[in-house]
Amino acid sequence: PLRQRLREGQGRIRAAGADYLAYAILDSLVDNYFLVLEQLGDQIEDVEEELVVAPTSDTLTTIYHLKRQLLFMRKSVWPLREALSMLLHDGGDLIRPATLIYLRDVYEHTIHTIDTVETLRDIVAGILDIYLSSVSNKMNEVMKLLTVIATLFIPLTFVTSLYGMNFHYMPELAWRWGYGFVWLVMLLMTGGMLYYFRRKEWL
Repeated sequence: PLRQRLREGQGRIRAAGADYLAYAILDSLVDNYFLVLEQLGDQIEDVEEELVVAPTSDTLTTIYHLKRQLLFMRKSVWPLREALSMLLHDGGDLIRPATLIYLRDVYEHTIHTIDTVETLRDIVAGILDIYLSSVSNKMNEVMKLLTVIATLFIPLTFVTSLYGMNFHYMPELAWRWGYGFVWLVMLLMTGGMLYYFRRKEWL
């Protein structure tokens, strides 16, 4: 729109002088920042929904991408704020009083843009913490399951290794029901431990 206004000579942009042209350029720049931040805000909302439903490794990539974009926005907007502040306070005869009103409006929009960037950065940082906590919780659940499985096999390993010893005299080996009895003991031990783990809500 700004380029079209310059090309077609619409509005005050050609007649109002260089200071007004500087205002128009800065105002257009800040408006574009607002559009970019709006798009980033929509992307952040999508990531939040994805994080709740089914986070994946792509979610982490998107989070870091958003974080980099917001950092770039922050580095872009802060110098603009300083430049506008300098124009407002040290513009001297270069800036007419009528244009100062417009520049103050752009300056306020720039401050609002910076606040929005900082807010979105905080949100993204929170999303990253939630994602990392979710991954950590999943890892803890996997480790807990593996620990339970290993614990179940400890007594079974003991029983099988006990009867795997090469002693000459083991009464159970000559017993007709010895094999079935050992299986029954191992099943009861496993079932008892599973019941105990469920009572403790470890499974």
